Amino acid sequence: MYVHNLLHRVRTLARPGLAAGVLVTFALLSAACSNDSASRINAPPLLSSASNSQSSSASAPSLGSASNFAVLSAADGGGGAVTCTNTPSPTTINGDVGSSGGPASIVNSTGCVINGAVIAPVSAGVVADFDKAYAALAREQCTETINQPAFTGPTDALSVNSGVICFPNQATFTNTTLTLTGNGPWLLKIGSGTAGTGALTGTDFNVVLPSGANPCDVTWWVRSGATMTTSQFIGTILAGQAITVTSGAVGTFKGRALAKAAVTITGGTLTGCTGGSLGGGAKEKCNQGVGNGPEGCDPGNSNQGDPNRSNDERGGTPGNPGRKGGNGR
Repeated sequence: MYVHNLLHRVRTLARPGLAAGVLVTFALLSAACSNDSASRINAPPLLSSASNSQSSSASAPSLGSASNFAVLSAADGGGGAVTCTNTPSPTTINGDVGSSGGPASIVNSTGCVINGAVIAPVSAGVVADFDKAYAALAREQCTETINQPAFTGPTDALSVNSGVICFPNQATFTNTTLTLTGNGPWLLKIGSGTAGTGALTGTDFNVVLPSGANPCDVTWWVRSGATMTTSQFIGTILAGQAITVTSGAVGTFKGRALAKAAVTITGGTLTGCTGGSLGGGAKEKCNQGVGNGPEGCDPGNSNQGDPNRSNDERGGTPGNPGRKGGNGR
């Protein structure tokens, strides 16, 4: 495996034009900071992969209306079901939850906290947009193929660069770490071949991003189902079958859990991407008043009207900001 990764890096260094030509650029959602106490993650859109010799100008795959959901069961024929249970406590979903099934198919059991809307049934357009994005990602060409189906223990850690990373069969990660390198985005396709189960399984699994990278720039296309247990998971999953997240006393999920079947969340915290499409920047409450520079958040949530928290209220006007530095300057 290590030899394979070394050869891949040599090829990448030797042929930068080819590598750039086939990288996927995730064209994701752009949304304002949330107005509740829960932080969300804001994302940018996913470019279709190019041919081996040139970049693509084709329109990017997009989640469309399905991008509004942190958790979505988009089963065809009204068969969706989402279950969120608060055992062990606490279980929190930061973002909207949707199901193609009726209201009874959304189960908010024993105090599971959902910081967002619960929509059931979602519109037929939401299901159609999810199906369209799922099919588009299935067509993305691989920039790297990893044939090893299982990674176990700290010494079996895996590192992959930006691009479209394909696992032809299933991918199982147990007590190990996946480190993502490069500038992103990253598309990991599980079950990209014609054989194998195409399942994604993680137990005590840790996904690590480069410093400053956005969790929404990581997308997992899974041919069948996905199961995460007591893991520190990063990325948006689009699964062809059910998604199950069981976090126990520890565990986080930064991204989206979107499936063609049921989604079950038990324990831990799932922080979804908000607004737009597939994929980038953590958006929390912020204090972006006029004149104090970018803070990685939406100025629409700059606590306007509060003179103690917003620079807008210190005598500034658009084009003539108030407190840009110390002493009112």
